[in-house]
Amino acid sequence: MENWAEIRRLHRAEGVPIKAIARRLKISRNAVRRALAAEGPPKYQRPPRGSAFDAFEPETLRLLAEFPDMPASVIAERVGWERSSSVFRARVAELRPLFAPTDPASRTTYQPGELAQCDLWFPPVDIPVGPGQVDRPPVLVMALGYSRMLAAIMIPSRKAPDLIAGHWALLQAWGRVPRALVWDNEAAVGSWRGGKPKLTDEFEAFRGILGISVIQCKPGDPEAKGIVERGNGYYETSFLPGRSFTSAADFNSQMIDWLGQTAAVRQHRTLGCRPIDRFEADRAAMLSLPPVVPQLGWHAVTRLPRDHYVRIASNDYSVDPSVIGRTVHVHADLTTVTIRWGERIVGVHDRHWGRHQTITDPAHAMAAARLRLKAGRITGPPPLEDDVQVRSLADYDRAFGLHETVA
Repeated sequence: MENWAEIRRLHRAEGVPIKAIARRLKISRNAVRRALAAEGPPKYQRPPRGSAFDAFEPETLRLLAEFPDMPASVIAERVGWERSSSVFRARVAELRPLFAPTDPASRTTYQPGELAQCDLWFPPVDIPVGPGQVDRPPVLVMALGYSRMLAAIMIPSRKAPDLIAGHWALLQAWGRVPRALVWDNEAAVGSWRGGKPKLTDEFEAFRGILGISVIQCKPGDPEAKGIVERGNGYYETSFLPGRSFTSAADFNSQMIDWLGQTAAVRQHRTLGCRPIDRFEADRAAMLSLPPVVPQLGWHAVTRLPRDHYVRIASNDYSVDPSVIGRTVHVHADLTTVTIRWGERIVGVHDRHWGRHQTITDPAHAMAAARLRLKAGRITGPPPLEDDVQVRSLADYDRAFGLHETVA
């Protein structure tokens, strides 16, 4: 997975030829060609493995918090470690900087198109997401390093399918892709393992399609993405006050207007100019959007049960009952849930952001009632169509001879 993504980055972002990539990564040229020709990432995954140190880590952290300079050999004795001393010393060396004195960061400068810092912001406002339901969904926020241009979109959840779909929506709005994304240790993005950053498979595939780098901040280092962190505070002090929202779509609509009319044209104190003044130079240095659209949203393949509903993120959506027992493909993006049987669309619904709801298409309910009647499972007249003829009262007057005669 890592070689596949790195091959695409080197070829798309840096223009390195196939022969040079093969020499740099110590693989065959045919392997490089296969990686460039592939439309998706490799599927093989290794099962996760734990570490013998995991059981001793909480007590080790407690001792380091109280005595940051305690030697590793003394810590091993206190916690009862009886395995390799070199392994224990290595893990303590990774944990000890967490309790070191504060190290102020120096100012960093960015080149056009170099990177965008990303984060999840949880606005302290209740958003209506369904009948009698309110929630506080996350907002994916991005900030370009060179121009300080901000972008944001509210997404249904912090799960990888929704997070990646949110990235793609913001990148499409820019029309270009920065050469690197900076992220902290968000579970859907990646984490640090054994002192090294490790992306999730979903995000590794996404950055491979884009042909870019993803920079993971070390744990406990919020200064590494201070631009976007300050942006979060700016949203809370300048965007939220005095506003109310009727839905997530209303929130996104107001946010887009505010970003374009206020945030982009404000005078930025650090830059000494407006973000919009630098944006074109920033955008020109970015990469173009990839020709292959990444796999976005939730995907599932399931056999449709007799109740003809499929579930996405705790909500059930109805499907045309004519395909009961057949295998259907379910796809959900940020706004729409689509169910297909082969090439035929057998269900389309607006994505529901609430929880534990049942969303039914009236046409599906009508078709199911007809099929139950045909199967003899219910009796009575067939279900009425939506358009019902209303008889004129004059017809009843004529039937009972109540018409007035004209003299």
